[in-house]
Amino acid sequence: MNIGVDAMGGDYAPQAAVLGAIEALGYIGNDTRITLFGDREKITEILRQEGSSADSFDIVHTSQVIEMGEHPAHAFTWKPDSSIVVGFQYLKAGKIDGFASAGSTGAMMVGSSMVIKQIEGIIRPAICTQIPTEDGGCSVLLDVGLNVDCKPDVLFQYGLIGSIYAQSILGLENPRVALMNIGQEAEKGNLAAKAAYETMDGTESFRFVGNVEAHHLFDKKIADVIVCDGFVGNVMIKQAEGFYSLMKQQGVTSPFIEALNYEEIGGTPVLGINSTVIIGHGHSSPKAIRNMILHTETAVKAGIVEKFKEAFK
Repeated sequence: MNIGVDAMGGDYAPQAAVLGAIEALGYIGNDTRITLFGDREKITEILRQEGSSADSFDIVHTSQVIEMGEHPAHAFTWKPDSSIVVGFQYLKAGKIDGFASAGSTGAMMVGSSMVIKQIEGIIRPAICTQIPTEDGGCSVLLDVGLNVDCKPDVLFQYGLIGSIYAQSILGLENPRVALMNIGQEAEKGNLAAKAAYETMDGTESFRFVGNVEAHHLFDKKIADVIVCDGFVGNVMIKQAEGFYSLMKQQGVTSPFIEALNYEEIGGTPVLGINSTVIIGHGHSSPKAIRNMILHTETAVKAGIVEKFKEAFK
């Protein structure tokens, strides 16, 4: 297996990206190789400073970088030798098995949709995240920002996508899928939520358990997978990030609080496309990059792309 990493992506690149890749060497499988895309001279200098051999990695030199503030689609066209564009070319060609970046989210989504493309039968891909729960486990929340407006049939598909992800990554045999709403009653919510409930209720595609409210986010008494549109999901994860920061400022800590740290997950997978792509936080530290790489490796080994293709034939 070969995992591609955008060494030039993120606010602290290439330093944080390369250091994270070095850290990942101690955790990845013996059959996994890491390919770094970026400025070869800068990458090798960081490796030299850290006493890490360049032979431990495959390095693909690129001369351009897509910056955070650039128009994603335009930059993807104007910068063909950027680390993100070349990384996607390698992914499409099968030269790497997964690609991870803490760089421009917009450019990563352009590459996911225009180069790798969505799996036939999936209306819209989603990005998901793992939410820590009070019992020490975690649940899956999707969508968390890709599609801010979702029709009922898209939310229904998210239920199946989230269920497959929970089975493959969390090891849950028959995950419970719930719809985020303003009340648990079937008649609650806006028109999209009500219609989505009707399509999910009684389905044999996944184990639907009804509506959940926001205060259920951190417990697993009802659901393992929580489905919502990207607007709601993004608000919820940013509220969780804010809560984590507030607790740290006040000196409050616990295993649950620490699990809210984005560094522990490393990145969010793009689900529903023809290969494995993980998007990291722009502020990613070496620890976050390390976990982003490990998340990518786990997703590739789990074969979730193949499972999505089978489910949506």
